[in-house]
Amino acid sequence: MANIYETENFVVESQSEPFVSRTDGGHIRIRIKDKSITDRTKLESKVAIELMRLTMIVGEAFEIAMNNRGIPVVKINYQDMGNWAYKRNEKPFLHVHIFGRATNAVKQIWPESVSLPARESGFYEGFEPLNTEDIEEVKKQIFQAEAKEKYQLKNWGI
Repeated sequence: MANIYETENFVVESQSEPFVSRTDGGHIRIRIKDKSITDRTKLESKVAIELMRLTMIVGEAFEIAMNNRGIPVVKINYQDMGNWAYKRNEKPFLHVHIFGRATNAVKQIWPESVSLPARESGFYEGFEPLNTEDIEEVKKQIFQAEAKEKYQLKNWGI
């Protein structure tokens, strides 16, 4: 995993073993730094607002970045999960998966729902993570989105 961006309470990171290959739209995860927080119902109001703002910024930036990189992303999907932690007898922690959905996807076909079979199923073999250039473009677009009036902290009460 490569860190893309951080806020006070969250880390945005690319996935080394993505659920959506970069050529099908790509996969980013936003995770909480405090891994004792298992899901969004455990968030304080300020942190919940921070998460909503961050998912919007990253989603907007991710769609633009992947299109700039030649991947025709038309939709962003957001999912918070954590079920697989139980397979490893671990406690889940809050994280949101952000999936780019490309019109020319081969494995995670648009407009079907993202398929998430078990890792050991072999479904994800050959999936490509975001590359260095993709990550740099996502970072660039995050900083551009963050500068927009609608994302200014004063407008979010944080």
